[in-house]
Amino acid sequence: MGSFSIWHWLIVLVIVLLVFGTKKLKNIGSDLGGAVKGFKEGVKDDPSKLNESADSGRTIDVEVKDKHQS
Repeated sequence: MGSFSIWHWLIVLVIVLLVFGTKKLKNIGSDLGGAVKGFKEGVKDDPSKLNESADSGRTIDVEVKDKHQS
């Protein structure tokens, strides 16, 4: 009762195909693939674009004051 055999997995696959249908499973797979591709492109941003957006030419000068002055 510890592990499932190949026959258990085949029966589960057949039940999933009957419940969802092949077209819906294909759509879910393509949506998941598009999401993974978008995530990879987002992680692999161009470093030169990041530097341009971070350095917009403005400098903000801030003076910090201590709250606990004696």
